Amino acid sequence: MTSVVWIIPLLPLAAFAAVTFWGARLPGRGAYVSIAAIVLAAIGGLAVLAQVTGGARADLTYTWVAAGGRPIVVGFIVDPLSAVMLAMVGCVASLITIYSVGYMAGDPHYPRFFAYLSLFQFSMLFLVLADNLLFIYAGWELVGLCSYLLIGFWFDRPAAARAALKAFIVTRVGDFSMMIGILMLYLRTGSLRFDDVFHALGTGALGGTFLTVAALLVFGGAVGKSAQVPLHVWLPDAMEGPTPVSALIHAATMVAAGVYLVARAYPLFLLSPDHEALTIVAWVGGITALLAATLAIVEDDLKRVLAYSTMSQLGYMMLGLGVLGYSAGMFHLLTHAVFKALLFLAAGSIIHAVATNDMKRMGGLARAMPITFWTFVAATLALTGIPPFAGFFSKDAILLAAYAHDRVLWVLGLAGAFLTSLYMGRLCWYAFAGDFRGGAVPGAAHGDGAAHRAAGPHESPAVMTVPLVILAVLAVGLGWIGAAAFGDPFGRLIRFAGLEAPAGNGGALALSVAAAAAGWAAAGALYRWRIVAPETLRRDLGALYTLLVRKYYVDDVYDWVFVRAGAGAVWIAGAIDRYVIDGLVNAAGWLAARLGLGLRYAQSGREETYLLLAALGVVVIVLARLAW
Repeated sequence: MTSVVWIIPLLPLAAFAAVTFWGARLPGRGAYVSIAAIVLAAIGGLAVLAQVTGGARADLTYTWVAAGGRPIVVGFIVDPLSAVMLAMVGCVASLITIYSVGYMAGDPHYPRFFAYLSLFQFSMLFLVLADNLLFIYAGWELVGLCSYLLIGFWFDRPAAARAALKAFIVTRVGDFSMMIGILMLYLRTGSLRFDDVFHALGTGALGGTFLTVAALLVFGGAVGKSAQVPLHVWLPDAMEGPTPVSALIHAATMVAAGVYLVARAYPLFLLSPDHEALTIVAWVGGITALLAATLAIVEDDLKRVLAYSTMSQLGYMMLGLGVLGYSAGMFHLLTHAVFKALLFLAAGSIIHAVATNDMKRMGGLARAMPITFWTFVAATLALTGIPPFAGFFSKDAILLAAYAHDRVLWVLGLAGAFLTSLYMGRLCWYAFAGDFRGGAVPGAAHGDGAAHRAAGPHESPAVMTVPLVILAVLAVGLGWIGAAAFGDPFGRLIRFAGLEAPAGNGGALALSVAAAAAGWAAAGALYRWRIVAPETLRRDLGALYTLLVRKYYVDDVYDWVFVRAGAGAVWIAGAIDRYVIDGLVNAAGWLAARLGLGLRYAQSGREETYLLLAALGVVVIVLARLAW
């Protein structure tokens, strides 16, 4: 299978072409073709993973073109990192695509949705198989394009159109940084293949400050795609897209690409002088994990809470990679893909039933939607790191690596763990406890759940709940593949040569579990038993609460510095074009016209006049010469 691995991404690409041209005439209006393609890709990915676990490796290369006398060699790589990502993307995307059949039923643009979904899947599969920076960048841009198309899927909604444009523009900032970094590496090494670039590291041809700058520029692309501070502002707004799109973006595709890029290019960061690049990766991740968790606490939109959660968990992954916890960071990427896909799909099931994203208009859903409730709880326990759920093993591995590397970063991670339980507990109490508080907003426009409005909460159909159950099983049991009790098989498969996992620390482990449990207790005290009323707390916090609601004013600063200042610069440029450039052109035309009017009197058509003027000209020339 490894020798024909290139077929796997071609399957969803073929589905995209088929659904684009013949969608309405295909079975299921294109949905079944899209599902068949990604399920076959998932089976292929699992087969490749099984072979790689058995020791198989492959590097399929060919010479693409010669640039400046240098041949550019590109291809696909099959190794533990790409195999794990291939299987993860295929499996999670398959369940999301199946779920979409029920969720998007009745949408007037149903075939177009599945066409975009298939293109998205191809882009990510192509990206994770690339053995070179050129293919990585091509897949990177395709992923960005697909996110733009799917976030703005309901393009007639102004908020969705704005969110798509915002995501596209903000991530382009990171992409430009990444492009410069790639060009620097190519100019220094003469190759875009990772093996050649890493070989240059070993020979000393690539190093010093140049290496640090190039690595950080490449990391800029990951900051944009994985919504790290300061390029995080696009992710919450991306919730304007359909919920299956949110699940795909947050679990298996776009945001995972940034973490994968850092892992794939890890030697660039590891071998930078004094680990400078890795240190910056760790601090960006730690700050993002904590900042996003604080923002989630004051958010009432169900999907936006999960969006901030994704941003925070991506920060944990970057933190893990930055503190030499390579396998821990990648393990959290794998477990997060499962429980975050489950959280978003379960959130979609809720929105499907009550047609609102506002948690405060929900309540009592545990009784009305038991499958959704229990699967959501399983995912929440995994996210908050409660043993023995999947997130416990991966997040605590990251915190253990941070404890061994930098205690300040460990404290940031510990605080993030407490806040994660607090905001997820708040979400669960609001959505599932008590009595139903109203549901859909009267007169709401079409969008998530609008095609399925009902008189009250109800469980979703089997095509939506079966993927929830499968993901819940994984959210409960997947973490054991990285458990030390079983020899950490995931860590042994994905380990980075020369890096060893830190020794176990019972005290640090107990503190991380205690922080998560304390967060749950605080959420219960505030939002269930109301020992302290949330309204009182908001009033007492005052300026701090306002700071969080305003998202630390980052969006406002960007609006003034880039949007409004940019609009002002455009107005000035327009004024210069209208009044200066056009004014000069118009003045030249006016002068030419007036000169023409004056000269026409000299053009009488009489020969004697012309002879007289010629004679006067000769006299003038002679007099001028004598005077000189």
